Amino acid sequence: MEKVCIKGYKSFQDITLELGQINILIGSNGSGKSNFLSFFEFLNKIYEQKMTEYVALNGGVDKFFHKGSKVTDVIQAEVFWKTNRYQIQLKEGDGRFVVAHEKLGYAAGSMIYYNDIANYTNEAGIKQYKGLKRGDYINNYLTEIKKYHFHDTGKTSPFTKESHIQNDRYYLYEKGDNLAAFLYAIHEETPIVYNRIVKVIQSIAPYFSDFYFHPTAANTLRLQWRDKYSSMVYGPTDFSDGTIRFIALATLFLQPTPPKVIIIDEPELGLHPVAIQKLAGMMHVAASKGTQIIVATQSTDLLCHFEPEEVITVNQVEGATQMVRLNSEDLNHWLEDYTLGDLWKQNIVKGGQPE
Repeated sequence: MEKVCIKGYKSFQDITLELGQINILIGSNGSGKSNFLSFFEFLNKIYEQKMTEYVALNGGVDKFFHKGSKVTDVIQAEVFWKTNRYQIQLKEGDGRFVVAHEKLGYAAGSMIYYNDIANYTNEAGIKQYKGLKRGDYINNYLTEIKKYHFHDTGKTSPFTKESHIQNDRYYLYEKGDNLAAFLYAIHEETPIVYNRIVKVIQSIAPYFSDFYFHPTAANTLRLQWRDKYSSMVYGPTDFSDGTIRFIALATLFLQPTPPKVIIIDEPELGLHPVAIQKLAGMMHVAASKGTQIIVATQSTDLLCHFEPEEVITVNQVEGATQMVRLNSEDLNHWLEDYTLGDLWKQNIVKGGQPE
């Protein structure tokens, strides 16, 4: 994605933001970082024709309009790729969203050509749109947009679930439900990558030896592992919260074929500073393979590992979110002696200050 335009969605009154390969969002609580990430989750649900269900489960249409439906009655969004466009407009009808307009666009030089997909339908039509090559391109992209969140690490967390070594092997699920089967697939198909993941885990958890894969007769698997000092087999709840999150993050960013875009909110939660440094390195590895990274953070330690142009400040002004990308020229003098994280803590980076 090269650019997104969002109007009328949650804290976004009207915003246009150019996106780079790496996009690190910084800002205080309530500034709109999570709303920006949720937009992409919403976009994926629109593509999957699950918009009505998603909206109902997340508070109803009033929660999605900027300042509520009494202030805003239309949500508009457009996503820009190099030559392709996807545009959608939503209105309220009988307590639910209606797709008022949905279009595919194509840029040829200075001209942009649009094709209508849907008008006043209950769900989007892009998933079935096979008329043009750009329809397939946008479909392939939207299907891979996932907002990952590995915050739940309790006794009934997604990491404790059984997964099927055939059905759950193709991509990592947003909450890590299939971490065991996905790691098993990497172990079987790309052992070099698997060994790399294990070594990265060992670098922050030296006691960790390897995962223990023992599929059942029904081809299901639970996440199990061994340490270096005993023959016991452990489960995911025997890891610390930070360690199991790091394992999921290492698998996500170092997988053989990462998705086109990785979107994640506060991946640094519960991580040791050394693990945060490793996390930043893994993010750069995924970006070098062509994956676009969109991450919201409150961590000055994580911020230290990125360039100013990779960082976007997020602020809320009179109830509307504003987003501004940093510029190295404005900070070069300071960066000779300080890290970007230091400058953020000291309020030299204007906007997005932590509370």
